[in-house]
Amino acid sequence: MSVKDTQAGGDHYKTLPIQPIEIIRKNGLDFFTGSALKYLLRYKRKHTTADKQIEDLRKAQQFIDFIIEELDQGVENVTDR
Repeated sequence: MSVKDTQAGGDHYKTLPIQPIEIIRKNGLDFFTGSALKYLLRYKRKHTTADKQIEDLRKAQQFIDFIIEELDQGVENVTDR
């Protein structure tokens, strides 16, 4: 049994054909990118109301904004984090 077979707090990732953790690991994504991806993949599956879906999309947007801010500040290798 894999850790991916259990999920704390629901089953919104288990229902995906490819779970976010697999995409993140196999592609070597950094924390900000992986976090944005996680929220983008789950927003419709975890929440049924528009306000909660928008909340997850805003969370994804915040992680994308972190990446943009670091790029604007000249931080090198943002994606290596």
